[in-house]
Amino acid sequence: MACAVLNSNKSKTDSLLSMRPRLQPLCVADDRTFWPWLTWADFALQRDSAADTTVIVPLAGLADWGLGHAYDAEEQVLTAVLRDALRLRPASARTWMLPPLRFVIGPDAGCICAVEPPLAHALIDETIASVAAAGFTRIVLCNASPWNEELIDAAARDIRISRGIQMFCVNLSALNLDFHPVRSKSRRQLQTLLTHLTGRTPENVEAAPEKANATYRDETVRPLAGPPASAAEVAGEGPALLLKAARHLASLLDEIAARPPLPNGGTLSVRTYP
Repeated sequence: MACAVLNSNKSKTDSLLSMRPRLQPLCVADDRTFWPWLTWADFALQRDSAADTTVIVPLAGLADWGLGHAYDAEEQVLTAVLRDALRLRPASARTWMLPPLRFVIGPDAGCICAVEPPLAHALIDETIASVAAAGFTRIVLCNASPWNEELIDAAARDIRISRGIQMFCVNLSALNLDFHPVRSKSRRQLQTLLTHLTGRTPENVEAAPEKANATYRDETVRPLAGPPASAAEVAGEGPALLLKAARHLASLLDEIAARPPLPNGGTLSVRTYP
């Protein structure tokens, strides 16, 4: 987990904070790339490379996904994959990660602390406006919740138009870690990964009968059928699932980093036709 102590003897060649044993963890993160552990001096040294720096904004809701794990399952998976993906990238890769935005859409009855779409959209917009004020204009919305996939697409488009910021979207479902109760083919893998990350055997909840011919319109979250595997039983599969997802995400971040900055400072050209 991310934690830090200021290093008073810091030089320009070693501008980032000196990482020492844990103080107060904010979330699971790679200390080397975690935004809250930077100082104003660190930001000043990064100004010249701001256009080539990627800033990641994670989004994770709080919900019972029927996997026998806690409400923070989305954040547990998302931040662990992000941490390992960022560790796989070279030290020269210019990337910062913010703490997760947790107040997002949650339409299912099993969601808690959810907000209405306009408020979630405004939260994303205000967060990115703050990032842009620090000089960074290449931003990735990295989302865990299937309920928020349309939200980040719409928010990214609107922010690109209104603020001239280069926006990208990555969903956990694209990494074959999909929480969706119907379309997902990876609920068992998610349960295994969560068991590995938490070290806790899932609760064995009696599963409701599956609805025949269920479609995406029937998005009822039902407990995963079958007895859950213990932490000891997933000792081999859990780390492999995490590594596979982290490698996939690291490759996507490499592709994003290779994209050139937007022309004209992100300003959209207005064209008129006769």
